[in-house]
Amino acid sequence: METKDMMMTSMLTMDKGENEGERDKAREEVGGEEEGTHQENGRLMLADGLTEKGLKSLNSSSGQQVSNGFTTSTPQSPREGPGTEASSAGTASGGLTGSSVPLGGLRTLVVQQTSLERPRETWSKKMDFLLSVIGYAVDLGNVWRFPYICYQNGGGAFLLPYLLMAVFGGVPLFYMELALGQFHRSGCISIWKHICPIFKGIGFAICIIALYIAFYYNTIMAWALYYLLSSFRPTLPWTTCTNSWNTANCNRYMSTDHNVSWSNSSTSPAEEFYTRQVLQVHLSPGLHQLGSVSWQLALCLLFIFTIVYFSIWKGVKTSGKVVWVTATFPYLVLLVLLIRGATLPGAWRGVVFYLKPDWEKLLSTTVWIDAAAQIFFSLGPGFGVLLAFASYNPFHNNCYKDALVTSSVNCLTSFLSGFVIFTVLGYMAEMRHQDVDAVAKDAGPSLLFIIYAEAIANMPAATFFSIIFFLMIIMLGLDSTFAGLEGVITAMLDEFPHVLVKRRELFVFGLVCVCYLGALSTLTYGGAFVVKLFEEYATGPAVITVVLLEVIAVSWFYGTNRFCNDIQVMLGFSPGFFWRVCWVAICPCFLLFIIISFLAFPPEVRLFHYHYPPWTTVLGYCIGVSSFICVPAYMVYHLLNAKGTFKQRLLKSITPEPSGEQHRDFIVTNAI
Repeated sequence: METKDMMMTSMLTMDKGENEGERDKAREEVGGEEEGTHQENGRLMLADGLTEKGLKSLNSSSGQQVSNGFTTSTPQSPREGPGTEASSAGTASGGLTGSSVPLGGLRTLVVQQTSLERPRETWSKKMDFLLSVIGYAVDLGNVWRFPYICYQNGGGAFLLPYLLMAVFGGVPLFYMELALGQFHRSGCISIWKHICPIFKGIGFAICIIALYIAFYYNTIMAWALYYLLSSFRPTLPWTTCTNSWNTANCNRYMSTDHNVSWSNSSTSPAEEFYTRQVLQVHLSPGLHQLGSVSWQLALCLLFIFTIVYFSIWKGVKTSGKVVWVTATFPYLVLLVLLIRGATLPGAWRGVVFYLKPDWEKLLSTTVWIDAAAQIFFSLGPGFGVLLAFASYNPFHNNCYKDALVTSSVNCLTSFLSGFVIFTVLGYMAEMRHQDVDAVAKDAGPSLLFIIYAEAIANMPAATFFSIIFFLMIIMLGLDSTFAGLEGVITAMLDEFPHVLVKRRELFVFGLVCVCYLGALSTLTYGGAFVVKLFEEYATGPAVITVVLLEVIAVSWFYGTNRFCNDIQVMLGFSPGFFWRVCWVAICPCFLLFIIISFLAFPPEVRLFHYHYPPWTTVLGYCIGVSSFICVPAYMVYHLLNAKGTFKQRLLKSITPEPSGEQHRDFIVTNAI
């Protein structure tokens, strides 16, 4: 954010022969002037309470350089500093505080500079921030993707590559983004002028990726809302084959149904409810003919976006309160479902299948690729959210501890979700007299909306468990949507403050409308095909590439030493050797490994019985490139608009601009 700083240098002279009475009188006069100017923008405070030792300490510490180009004493918050209590009224609007020390005939005036900008919004409580970050990191992928990938890649053996990728790749990236956002107090666009201006296109790319995610991610919540509304009846509609949407192949196959024979063409009532009633994919032949919009899903999505709007329209003050419900309720439901699942017959079969280690799988590169991708998308660096959330923190907040706590909670939640899912899958295998791998053949939304929904329907108190389960799915998605859109909003408000800050509610309304209109294609009869296309191509490769450039820009251009000095200014200690090596070498290699693996082994995209034709792959890559193209495009634009020779332009484009908001800066002026 651009800041207008006011510098004032004063020289106070006093004759050596001046008597003590005149000095006291002079101090009283200055004190009177100070009271008179107390309500003005600037404030000058003279105090003789500093000792010569204190001055030396101040002078020695004020020589410490920080990366924003100024000198500072002790690490001070933009809103906290020496004499805060004494000068809070004067500095609230961006004041100047000075201290003078009599050393013989020499008086020293220390002028403290602050910004005259409007104070930045902050979290009401520390827990608001922690719950928001946890709610963002813990999303639907923790529930459906991690358990599936875990058992597919060696069960308990998968935990080894998962933890290694978390320690050396995921957590360092998570910590880096929190520290960057907290120090520079800017969104993902405007922050780049303080790091490496030529990489500003990364911020625009992140915003476009966030929009693409909003186009399809909220549709999954609309499906969950449809299930939730359908749960308020004594008999759940996906338990019988006598409904209008059912086909002749529908079979309710459980151990109690001895007269039912299951064939390869048979479908369960839960599968038909999901595919034929909720999605209605049977009415669309594929992506080339999506069909019309489902009005039921359109209304469900409208309700979801209404909740989103009224949760984020006022900023982190409102969303920070909402996450107390949306981030904590899923844990309560997971605990209830875990206890219920553990008491079901056959639950142990699912747990054994989930955790039984297959060490030979570790020799496969696929396992390591899946581990790297899972931890990356689970923690979620690179989406601009962590930068935005951390920018509302107090300057001295311990973001190092926050990074460790929230990333640990995220990983443990994924592990816990595996027990919740696989105890129920073991129960299903027991009831069907099948192996667990035959039951757990589906990943993604199908795991929740078909297999788990069917399992719940066959439990006692099915209606109750169905309601809380789908309510949990909605809340897991909601706080991730809050976070994703807040990342975009913070970025745009920081980049265009004079236009948007006073019109936040209107801008948020416009953004939500754009997201709703963009999501209409996912509400058609073939909308599930669109969701899968966006999920596979539009966001994954693009955001990994963006984060790779972000790490390179921070570690190699901005400089690891400078970045570590910033952290020392904030926290009072510098990151250790481990973090420096991760940021400089391991994280870029970690991200490059995921990108190369994706390009070398492109995923075979298939949904139900529909195989995506080759032209859809081209379309998917085009959507992905449409966001990433912002990075090279802005580089060219920046170089063309800069002045001077090409070498001068290039040098200026990689040189951070001073950031005036970060610190109060002390200018020591000695006057004779």
